[in-house]
Amino acid sequence: MTDGKTYIGKELAIFAHAINWKRYYTSLIRPCFGERVVEVGAGIGATTLTVCDGTQEEWICLEPDPILRAEVNRLIADGKLPACCRTQGGFVSDIPLVSRIDTFLYIDVLEHIQDDRAELQAAAARLSPGGRLIVLSPAFNFLYSPFDHSIGHYRRYDKKMFHGLTPQECKLEKTIYLDSVGIATSLVNRLILSQAMPTVSQILFWDRKIIPVTKWFDRLTHYSFGRSLLGIWKKDES
Repeated sequence: MTDGKTYIGKELAIFAHAINWKRYYTSLIRPCFGERVVEVGAGIGATTLTVCDGTQEEWICLEPDPILRAEVNRLIADGKLPACCRTQGGFVSDIPLVSRIDTFLYIDVLEHIQDDRAELQAAAARLSPGGRLIVLSPAFNFLYSPFDHSIGHYRRYDKKMFHGLTPQECKLEKTIYLDSVGIATSLVNRLILSQAMPTVSQILFWDRKIIPVTKWFDRLTHYSFGRSLLGIWKKDES
């Protein structure tokens, strides 16, 4: 987490199995990457493995937890992550204002941050002109479940909430919902199962059986609903 609270990250290893899901949203956001990317809350590097293709000049895995950061450093040392990757401790506020980052990436991170508005404003202040903030977060507060609570989610989002988070000097370019079929799994957990943590087998079923279908259904429904929300902000060119 980036607000000073302890974040265990116990769900990270489980969701590392969601390869198809990671490839799906990566296909939608990769064209928006610049040369210098900061991945906020990089965790154990499971997302970095899919999202970073090595064509960037610099990819900073920002992770305040030293145990999680050590896992990313191990991936870098073993050559499993591209050479452009490096880790950095601390928070967005620790990045110098003169750094001029092209892209800040928040994948399932912003919902862990209590003051999300201040977080995005701090990131925007460090963006190069024309740079982008990319946020993927769980959608719809009516789906908030024991799982959300157990891993430290303050909230889930909708499009109106994303509009309200728009930093100064930025414009919200895109908001789309993803995983329209998978929303049913969240409803089942919210209303029936009340699980604090999914099992690996459940994640594999969702990733292998539901995601291939949801990609088609998302397009059919024009990304109008889903269990996740993607938002992309662009900083003014001037």
